[in-house]
Amino acid sequence: MLPIGDDRFLRLVSGFERALAKVLSAALTLVVVVAAVQLLLLLGQDLFDLQVNWTGDGLIRLLDEILVILIALEVLQNLTAYLREHTVQIELVLVTALTAVARKVIVMQPGVQKNPSELIGLGVAVLALSASYWLVRQSHFSRRPTRTEPATGSPDRDP
Repeated sequence: MLPIGDDRFLRLVSGFERALAKVLSAALTLVVVVAAVQLLLLLGQDLFDLQVNWTGDGLIRLLDEILVILIALEVLQNLTAYLREHTVQIELVLVTALTAVARKVIVMQPGVQKNPSELIGLGVAVLALSASYWLVRQSHFSRRPTRTEPATGSPDRDP
């Protein structure tokens, strides 16, 4: 064991977590910028190419690229929320997971035979994540507000 007190050790771990979150945020920002530039360049090329089929695979490929960038932005939002609040925001994590599962469903190639167990699994994932998100949202509405003012009335009375 290290001869270090619990409080100091916890401060060191917390500092490490925050530093790592900052490094990951910076790296993810760079990745998102590069991915967005690549997407815009690819889109520019495809707009001038008359051979691209925008009603089929071309559109699905474009939606896939956009959704991947959106998921990366949501992960970045999770990291920055962690840096601000010092806690993991479960709502953001659930929304990110829902977006990732929705992406999987959206980019499935039409007309391709899919494994039924994969479709069932995706359906269960969508339902579970949706129910989880709904429960988290409901917990925000059903929670009583915290008292911010001192209680008024006689100290002898008990409500």
